[in-house]
Amino acid sequence: QMRLVESGGGSVQAGGSLRLSCVVSGYNYNTDCLAWFRQAPGKEREGVARISRSSTAWYGESVQGRFTISRDKNTAYLQMNRLKPEDTAIYYCAAAIGLGGGCPTLKDTNFRFWGQGIQVTVSS
Repeated sequence: QMRLVESGGGSVQAGGSLRLSCVVSGYNYNTDCLAWFRQAPGKEREGVARISRSSTAWYGESVQGRFTISRDKNTAYLQMNRLKPEDTAIYYCAAAIGLGGGCPTLKDTNFRFWGQGIQVTVSS
């Protein structure tokens, strides 16, 4: 059974940086796609970034130019710079397989495997 575990969350002031990590275990191959989503209180889950097995990345408009997704086999990272209070949310790592190395559209229904989530709080 695939398992995803996030780490690296916490509290930071606006303008600061955090780096999230997601370790995938229980799967003997490199996952096709790793992604980060986030959910703020009272809001729907939002796709942040995704990265394919060949490290092709795509970003949501709200984080473009500030966040960078990367991966090393089955570990994904999210480097978050110039953080804003509106980036405050629970951040989730997600994985998709069976896609021949590519990534699906960044919608939560397209990802089968999920981490438990980790809190990121940005204060003004």
